[in-house]
Amino acid sequence: MAIPHTHHRLLLGILIITLSACSTPDTERNTELSTATTDTPHSEKTPVTPKQPASARVTPVPATPSAPVQSKAEQKIERDAISALSPAKRMADASHFESHVASGRSIARLDEIRIAREPLDRENYAHYSSNPVKRAAEFPVSTFSIDVDTGSYSNIRRMLREGRLPPQDAVRVEELVNYFGYDYPRPSSKRQPFQVTTEMALTPWNPKTHLLQIGIQGYEVEKAQLPAANLVFLIDVSGSMQAADKLGLLKSAMKLLAKQLRPQDRVAIAVYAGASGVVLEPVAGNETFRIEQAIDGLQAGGSTNGAAGIRLAYDLAASAFVPGGINRVLLATDGDFNVGTVNFEALIDMVEEKRKSGIALTTLGFGSGNYNDHLMEQLADAGNGNHAYIDSLHEAQKVLVDQVGSTLHTIAKDVKIQIEFNPAQVAEYRLIGYENRMLAREDFNNDKIDAGEIGAGHSVTALYEVALAGQGGERIDPLRYGTDAIEHRNHSGELAQLRLRYKALDSDTSRLIETPILKRNIVPRLAQTSDRFRFAAAVAGFGQRLRGGDYLEQFDYPALLALARSGRGNDPFGYRGEFIQLLSLAQTLSAVTPPQARNTQE
Repeated sequence: MAIPHTHHRLLLGILIITLSACSTPDTERNTELSTATTDTPHSEKTPVTPKQPASARVTPVPATPSAPVQSKAEQKIERDAISALSPAKRMADASHFESHVASGRSIARLDEIRIAREPLDRENYAHYSSNPVKRAAEFPVSTFSIDVDTGSYSNIRRMLREGRLPPQDAVRVEELVNYFGYDYPRPSSKRQPFQVTTEMALTPWNPKTHLLQIGIQGYEVEKAQLPAANLVFLIDVSGSMQAADKLGLLKSAMKLLAKQLRPQDRVAIAVYAGASGVVLEPVAGNETFRIEQAIDGLQAGGSTNGAAGIRLAYDLAASAFVPGGINRVLLATDGDFNVGTVNFEALIDMVEEKRKSGIALTTLGFGSGNYNDHLMEQLADAGNGNHAYIDSLHEAQKVLVDQVGSTLHTIAKDVKIQIEFNPAQVAEYRLIGYENRMLAREDFNNDKIDAGEIGAGHSVTALYEVALAGQGGERIDPLRYGTDAIEHRNHSGELAQLRLRYKALDSDTSRLIETPILKRNIVPRLAQTSDRFRFAAAVAGFGQRLRGGDYLEQFDYPALLALARSGRGNDPFGYRGEFIQLLSLAQTLSAVTPPQARNTQE
C-alpha cells in the first residue's frame, strides 16, 4: 500500500505527540514499531508487517530523557487510538500539534485525555421545595414536628472544604440552625422537660417583615447522672467503607465514645457487609481494652446488607435491654446498602416496627462519593433517634463526647409545635426550614402520630418570617371574595398563639403547653436584639442563600458575614467562629469569575 507523501509528515507529527513523553530506549521502541522512510516517493512501496496498523508505519523519534517511561501496554493504547482516527481527524490533530509546538504549549497525551479520572458521585439527597409564603386569613395554622438532627451542617461543611458548593437538596436549613446552641433559659425543674423562649424583630433581609424566633431548651443531665446505657455499635465494614474518611475515621470516633462509658453501661459491637455478625458480645462499659481491641480488628470488604445488620443489632440490644435506661443502636455507615433489603420504604417500615421495643436508633454518616443522606436521615427519624454526619474527629468529639447526653438520652418524645396566627395582625408568614417535618393540622392532637424527640440539654430553634398587616410586606394578593376584614377585638394585642405538645418517656398521652406571642414584645431595632437572635438569623440566611435565596432580596454574603459577626457572642468551642469562616469560604466559591480575554494570537 502506498502512503501519500503529505500524510507521512502528518503521521510523524502525531507520533511525536504520543512519544514525546516516553523515555524507552530506541532499541526497545523499534521492536514495537515498524519503520518506514518518510522521504519515500509516492510511486514506491513500503513493506508493512501484516498485523501492524498503518498509522504506526513511521520512523521512530528519539526519546526525551527526562520524560516518564511508558509501558508496552500504554504504547499499544496510544497506537490503537491513533489508528482509530479518520484521515481527516489525523490531519486536524497534526495541525493542532504544529500550532502547539509553535506556541510553546505542552502537549496532552491521548490516554490522559480519554481515560476518566473524576470519581463517580452517587451521593443521594431527597428533593424538596422550600416552604411557601401563606396568607394567615386562608391558612392561619402551621404545624410541624421538631428536629434535632445536625447532619446537614457538617456535610455541607465537608463540601465547602473540598472547594465546592453543596447541592441545594443537601441543605436542610433547620439542621444548620440547630447545629448551634443559643443559651436559651433552662427549665427550672424536670417536671416540665423544657423551657420555651420567643423573640421577634425586623427581618435582617427585609425591613418590611419581622422574624419570629422560637427556642426550646431541654433540661441538662450531667454525664454521671445519665441512666445506665445499653448500646450496640452497628458498623458497616463493606467494601465501600474502605477509606480513611470512612472506616478509618469511624473506628477513631467509636473509641472516643467507648472512653465515655461507665461500669454500669453495656456495649456490644455488630458488623455487616454481605452478611452480618457479632464482633463483641455485651460487655461492661469499663472494659475499654476489649472494646477498643474489637474496634481495631475491623476491616472493610464485600457487599452491603444493611438490613441484616439492623435486624441483628436490634436483637442484640433486646438481649441486654435495660428497663428505664438508655437502649440505643448506633448505626455507623455511608448508607450505601446494595444487597438484601434495599428498598427505601421497606427499610423505614422495618425500623418503625423495631422502635416499638423501646430501642432507639442513632445514625452516624461517614464518607463521600456514595453517601446516602436521604436514607440516613429518614432511618433516624423512623427510629426515634437523631442523625449526625461525622466529617472529622473534631465532629466526633462534639457529638459523642461533648454532647453525649443529648445524643443518647431522650427526655421528651413526639414533640410537636403549632402556631395559630391572628389574621387581624398577621397578613402572611412562612416557616424557614422543616420542610420534611410538616404535619397536618389535625395531627397535632393525635397522639398516634409520630414526631421528633429531644435529648438532654438539646435546644431546638424554629424561625418564621412574618408580614404584619398593613406594613407593606405582603407577597400575595388578597382574595377577591375572601374574608380578610377580620376583627379579633378580644385578642387585638396577640400576633399568634404558640402551642407545644410532648410525651413524657413513660407515657403515651401528650401534654400541652400554650403561650401567646404579643405585639408589644417586638424588639424595635435589630441592633437591640440578643446575640442568639442575630446569629440564628445569619445561619438561616446562609442556608437560604445556599438553596437559591428566593426570599433574601439583595441580602448577600457581606451582609450575612456582618450579621454573623455581630451575633457571635460567647463561643466557648469556636463553632460560631468556624461558621463565619465557612461563610467567607462560600462567598469566595460563589463569586462569578469573569472569563479571561482570549489570546488573539491563538
